[in-house]
Amino acid sequence: MSLKLRFELPEKLYLKDPQDSEYGQRLLDNAIDLMDELGFESFTFRKLAIRMSSSEVSIYRYFENKHLLLVYLNCWYWEWVTYLIDIQTMNVKDSSEKLNIALHHMIHASKESKLCDYINENMLFKVIMKESSKAYHISSIDEENKYGFFLPYKELVSRIAKIIEEINPQFRYAKSLGSTLFEMVNNQLYYAEHLPRLTSLNKNKRLSELEAMVNHFAFAVVNN
Repeated sequence: MSLKLRFELPEKLYLKDPQDSEYGQRLLDNAIDLMDELGFESFTFRKLAIRMSSSEVSIYRYFENKHLLLVYLNCWYWEWVTYLIDIQTMNVKDSSEKLNIALHHMIHASKESKLCDYINENMLFKVIMKESSKAYHISSIDEENKYGFFLPYKELVSRIAKIIEEINPQFRYAKSLGSTLFEMVNNQLYYAEHLPRLTSLNKNKRLSELEAMVNHFAFAVVNN
C-alpha cells in the first residue's frame, strides 16, 4: 500500500500536482535522486526522462521548467519540517522545550520516514542543503513571491517565531532569528562538507555538534 502524506503546495508551481498520481510520485522520487547526483545546473528534464524511461513531454505536463520543480521540492521540505514541529510540540506546554524540539527537527528532518514512500527525506535534505538558495536567491523573487511560492517557508518561520515569542514576549526579532536559525542549519552542514574553514563543526560529528551550537545561539539570544 502506497503511503501518501500530502501537503497543500502553491498551485502556480505546477501544472498538475505530482503528489496526486503514481507517475507524478515517481517523477519526484527520480528528480530528487538525479538532482542530488548531478546538481541543479546539470539537471535537465531530458535527463530525468531518460532516468524514468519516459518522455520529456510527460514531465512538462507537471512542471513548466526545472526551476519550478526545485521550488516545489523546497516547499515540500518546508511543509515537512513544519509538520514535524507541529506534531511533536502539540502537547508540550513548556515553551523552552518546544524550541528545543523545533530546533531538533529542523536538524533531523533528513531522517527517513515511513509516512511518504515516494520521498526519500534524507536524499531530499541533501538537495535542499546544496540547492535551496537557488530557488529564491533569483532576480524574479518579487514576482514569484506574489504568487505565494514561498508561503510554506514563511509559515515555518512563523511557527519558530511564535515559540520564541512565547519564551520572551519582549524579543523584537523573532522572525529574523527563526529564519537565521533555519538557514544556519543548511549552511553550516554545507560548510562542514565542502568549506570546512567556514565552520566550527567537526565533519564526523556535525549533526550532534550542530544541534548543540544552534541551541546555544538560539537560547543565548532569546534569553538575553
